Amino acid sequence: MENSAYLKGKKVAILSETGFEQSELLSPKEALESAGITVEILSTGKKTIRGWDHGDWGVEVPVDKNVEQADADEYIALVLPGGVMNPDKLRTHQEAVAFVKKFSEAGKPVAAICHGPQTLIETGLLEGKELTSYPSIKTDLINAGAKWTDQEVVVDGFLVTSRSPKDLPAFNEKLLDQLAEGRQKDIN
Repeated sequence: MENSAYLKGKKVAILSETGFEQSELLSPKEALESAGITVEILSTGKKTIRGWDHGDWGVEVPVDKNVEQADADEYIALVLPGGVMNPDKLRTHQEAVAFVKKFSEAGKPVAAICHGPQTLIETGLLEGKELTSYPSIKTDLINAGAKWTDQEVVVDGFLVTSRSPKDLPAFNEKLLDQLAEGRQKDIN
């Protein structure tokens, strides 16, 4: 990636709760860190969050910051991993939804995979946006005004979305492309 030096030292937030799909948090985190980006794990007041991996509990991941103390201006992008439990918990947490909404309103990249777009529904900013997700939440997204499509990765403005763990290579690549191209309004 030609602009990887530009990304060195920039910060990206991964917002999650216990019950995230393990690969959908760890894989983007690794890809971002490999590009020299600092990744901070945010959650709703927990010291650790636990992943879900192939039908059973997975690894515990330390939380860097409570979302209530996080400032969206410190980050160039936001990643929302999926998992059935994680986004369902996040979407009911007002501070988490407000944090996501700040990225959307600022035009900063928001990358959501699998069930991750469920949290985006609560922002009220999906009207007319094209995206993808795990098929089981297709109707929810359409009801929120989104145009749902079945592709491995979809980019529409600030949004980068994918369907499932099998799409992680394309998801990670597209997220890094978005960051390197500086498509957000203010990458400072």
